[in-house]
Amino acid sequence: MSTETLIYIILSGILALFIALFQYGYKSKIKSSKLNWLFTFLRFLTVFAFLLLIVNPKFEQIKIVSEKPNLVIAVDNSSSINYLNRAEDANVLFNSLKNNKELNAKFNVTPYLFGNTLKSLDSLTFNEGETNINNVFGELEQIYKTTVSPTVLITDGNQTFGNDYQFAYDAYKQPIYPVILGDTITYTDLKIQQLNVNKYAYLKNRFPVEAILVYNGNENVNTKLEVVKGNTTVYSQPISFTKTNNSKIINFTLPANSIGINSYKLNLIPLDNEKNKVNNAKNFAVEVIDQKTKIAIVTDVIHPDIGAFKKSIESNEQRSVSVLKPNKILKQLNDFQLVIVYQPNNNFKKLFGELNKLNKNRFVVIGAKTDLNFLNSTNTNYSHEIVLQTEEYQANFNSNFSPFQVDDINFESFPPLNALYGSIKFNVPFQTILNKRIGNVSIQQPLLAAFEVNKQREVVLLGEDIWKWRAQSYLNSKSFNEFDNFIGKLIQYLASNKQRNRLNVDYESFYIGNSNIVINAQFFDKNYVFDDRETLTILVEDKLLERKFEFPFVLKNNNYQVGLSNLKPSEYNFTVRAKNENISKSGSFTILEYNVEQQFLNANVTKLQQLATNSSGKSYFIDKTNDLINDLMSDNRYVSIQKSKKNIISLIDWKFLLAIIALSLSAEWFLRKYNGLI
Repeated sequence: MSTETLIYIILSGILALFIALFQYGYKSKIKSSKLNWLFTFLRFLTVFAFLLLIVNPKFEQIKIVSEKPNLVIAVDNSSSINYLNRAEDANVLFNSLKNNKELNAKFNVTPYLFGNTLKSLDSLTFNEGETNINNVFGELEQIYKTTVSPTVLITDGNQTFGNDYQFAYDAYKQPIYPVILGDTITYTDLKIQQLNVNKYAYLKNRFPVEAILVYNGNENVNTKLEVVKGNTTVYSQPISFTKTNNSKIINFTLPANSIGINSYKLNLIPLDNEKNKVNNAKNFAVEVIDQKTKIAIVTDVIHPDIGAFKKSIESNEQRSVSVLKPNKILKQLNDFQLVIVYQPNNNFKKLFGELNKLNKNRFVVIGAKTDLNFLNSTNTNYSHEIVLQTEEYQANFNSNFSPFQVDDINFESFPPLNALYGSIKFNVPFQTILNKRIGNVSIQQPLLAAFEVNKQREVVLLGEDIWKWRAQSYLNSKSFNEFDNFIGKLIQYLASNKQRNRLNVDYESFYIGNSNIVINAQFFDKNYVFDDRETLTILVEDKLLERKFEFPFVLKNNNYQVGLSNLKPSEYNFTVRAKNENISKSGSFTILEYNVEQQFLNANVTKLQQLATNSSGKSYFIDKTNDLINDLMSDNRYVSIQKSKKNIISLIDWKFLLAIIALSLSAEWFLRKYNGLI
């Protein structure tokens, strides 16, 4: 408490005493001296409490807090730990660290487990199907960004997806102590390192297969590579390896003779002394189709958008793209299922005439080099206001768009498109996919719209530089897939003239085992407006085991979803049914058997040791962890930090002062009333 505050308290006491004595000593008419002193005390108490309430005396309280460093224990819960027979060792080490009294006295010990994500440790099961070690450090960095937190990483170091964790120390900036669940013994092993095959093939053609084979061993060995379809061997080739010539890239082709999903198994015949034979086989499947969608991009200008469209569309191998001038396409127009008209001008006059004559679907892109006078004169479906200046527009996603299923791929983060200023007026019913936005202001004008007139479909994009969207989509998700799928759905809508269905189901023909299997569906009312009141279910039948499973769909955003990741590898038929309407849709898919966690024979010792060195930590093998606790206890970097915390606290709570004032005034009033002084 400051000297100034103490002086105020003393002066308040003197002033309160002076007022009390003045009222009940000098001016008092009460004859009883006892009552005089009692009233003087009560009045002193009232005035003094009131003055203290004004002065509000405070004092500083300093607390010394000792803050211990954290000790993070992250345990690999993936199934590869079981396959390497290290689950029991990992459990024993984890319990010894977690329950060690010395460590708990020095550190705040926090345990986690991880597979594909980081989780608070409940119990170790070693059954997770994927491992992402780099993601572990990314999440820990958010939690322990400003603290001292050495990290014990108990793992085999085998990561199945994600960025390379070897350089995670750059962001995490904490000492890492890997405990290696495995050994350095080299076992003789044959392995299919990688298999590359197209998802689609075309009937009566041959499709390529590429297999990368690896051998670990010192002897010269001979084996055979086989491809089996059902019970039939459709391809075989003898393979030889030596200690120096220990890897091969094998390329061959297989015939596509039957339409639909064709499942195969690639086998590298194991050696007699192989320990791990799981990585000698891989399943794959190819969907054979009997046609290919041909799309023409017709343009008179050179622009990066052309390449972006071509890349996105051809990411689906069922589609091919040709880039043509408007005068070159006329003789081969019937060869294409869809025409993308990029920034048309007067040179497109004959093309538009032929498109209208053939009633062909089209995708029109309007940009800064588009001739609006020509465009307005050549079609009656819409007209664009002619203003000789450009504007940059960003996109707002319209979740109520219903003609086909479209996902919001974070359009709001995309850079603006360069477009002609002015509004567009539609003379036919249309639906907006994306609206224009300038900054944070949404403009009720379409940026991307679709309509259908006389069974002819058209999509209009009112801006150029869509190549920037594809680049931004990659930055957002580290993949082009989201953007390419979005463009693919536009193409699918335009390249098909099939009658619209009220129930649409979006699924893959085959899935890789252990992957996230999600089937999407959309249901529309009779006006083809998305209906979120319907109840959808899916009945899945295992064709091999003849078992049936029924699952409900859940509503998420503007579609229905169901997760089927718990299904085992097999061939399945399914039927999606709307409960309130007599509408259903059927299909089939195949789940291929593949467990990536079974592909490892040893721990990844080199990467874990490098990670420890780079992060100023130390690595240990699981059978040599005796020094781990001693190293943690003796390291001078991990000491408790004393922090002082200063609190300003009121000497007397204002509530108590108010209570004293109320009680003293009440007591004084009642006593005066009782003695007839009022």
